[in-house]
Amino acid sequence: MSNITFNKQLPIAIGGDHAGFEYKEEIIKILISAGWLVNDKGTYSLDSVDYPDFAHPVALMVEEGNAAAGILICGSGNGVAMTANKHHGIRAALCWTEELASLARQHNNANILCIPARFVSLSLAEKMVTTFLETLFEGGRHERRVDKI
Repeated sequence: MSNITFNKQLPIAIGGDHAGFEYKEEIIKILISAGWLVNDKGTYSLDSVDYPDFAHPVALMVEEGNAAAGILICGSGNGVAMTANKHHGIRAALCWTEELASLARQHNNANILCIPARFVSLSLAEKMVTTFLETLFEGGRHERRVDKI
């Protein structure tokens, strides 16, 4: 395995819409307790909002190298993933199992984890975050494929 992982000296950028708000708040606590710096891009309440307003700032932080990785949360995970993937160098992965979170890192060198809050439990979302952040990119044949993106 390659030793390509996330730099803990940089924050994790996190954001989501109203459907992801409660999960975001809990995931921030997990990140901080694991020693990560966190940059919360919102939303900051359950009030209805538009997911691109939060996905773009998270993706921009990762794109510019100002965040080690990103986490985005909305109802289905699709909207935030589509938005983030519009940014150069972003590989946002929609995951709904720990195995997918691991494979997104191992094989795709994903740098943003997208979580569908309406389709996974909070406990599973927290496990996916931990798995995503702790899994190394394997490189090798996968690096060649990622380079073609």
